[in-house]
Amino acid sequence: MINSERRMEKSHANDRIFLSSPHMSKEKYEQRYVNDAFHSNWLTPQGPNVDLFETEFASTVGIQSAAALSSGTAAIHLALKAAGVQKGDIVFCPTLTFAATANPIIYENAIPVFIDSDEKTWNMCPNSLEKAFKKYPSVKAIIVVHLYGLSADMDEIMKICHKHNVVVIEDSAESLGTTYKGRLTGTIGDFGVFSFNGNKIITTSGGGMLISKHIEKIKKVKFWATQSKDPARHYQHSELGYNYRLSNVLAGIGRGQLKVLNERIQKKKYIFEFYRNELANIDDIQMMPVNEWNEPNFWLSCVTLKGKVRPIHLIEALEKENIESRPVWKPMHLQPYYQNCDYIGIGAAEGLFYNGVCLPSDTKMTNEQLNRVVNTIKKLWGVHKP
Repeated sequence: MINSERRMEKSHANDRIFLSSPHMSKEKYEQRYVNDAFHSNWLTPQGPNVDLFETEFASTVGIQSAAALSSGTAAIHLALKAAGVQKGDIVFCPTLTFAATANPIIYENAIPVFIDSDEKTWNMCPNSLEKAFKKYPSVKAIIVVHLYGLSADMDEIMKICHKHNVVVIEDSAESLGTTYKGRLTGTIGDFGVFSFNGNKIITTSGGGMLISKHIEKIKKVKFWATQSKDPARHYQHSELGYNYRLSNVLAGIGRGQLKVLNERIQKKKYIFEFYRNELANIDDIQMMPVNEWNEPNFWLSCVTLKGKVRPIHLIEALEKENIESRPVWKPMHLQPYYQNCDYIGIGAAEGLFYNGVCLPSDTKMTNEQLNRVVNTIKKLWGVHKP
């Protein structure tokens, strides 16, 4: 019996620590709304949960209108379409981002031009953006990403974009709840995009939201997202449509997750501060930047490394302890598919990629698990906790 208990303790002590996994509320709000969908037989991409999720989300971020969609990628695609982006148009996009930011530009047969990062924010560099406008004065839209929950320097970016009269789409897939000078990311530009993928701060398993102060644009997006069905008895389509609406079942999960958003943000912040405090004495580790005007949601706690210990060494050391971590996003202009696209910058994004690591930031992590991560990191630098 004693040996069996010891084996169980040992197994528990080596449980997998995830980068960021789904976390349902202890009150099971999500299950209640999903059960409502089953009991009412609303199992389609429409229904009470969809309508209420849009209303509740819009209220949460303080915006006039929202469209619940099948993914954040779909939201970016329809934001570009709503912005009037067409074949051959130039769209500026940060190079340091996930491919889902850039791919919808190609869906509309437009041309992406990738913009470098600002090391102060890890997001789009205003200086590189200015240079890009000098090279490409005719631009239809710009996608700004708030990477890892850190806001871009929106005042500088918006000033430049207003000067050139360009539509601004905020990719806030990773930054729900992040504020820039008191304003929530996603509400500053013309459109805001959010993701509810399983690894995001709240999840619907898979799903996204597009928000805007332009109410008529969101109405049009909902039309496109439901296969552009004209108001007729028969099926009639005067425009190209998409099957992009969120299901009533998944919207129920989203409604429950909204109730614990603030709890998740607080736990993400706790994780970041735990790492910052515990790793403060290792000069070769630098935490991601938090500026005085930015209150991040700390979706992922990321670091950059210098010295002999490289990101791959850290990732492999953590993996040996059954701990998940990831490199920072590989810049789009280095991706094989986008290698022929133009890039404006000085290599800052590449430096973040070559030196960056995303540490596990799962909101279910215990202090014991956080210490497992920290102790593994310290061993690489020969530092041991007393």
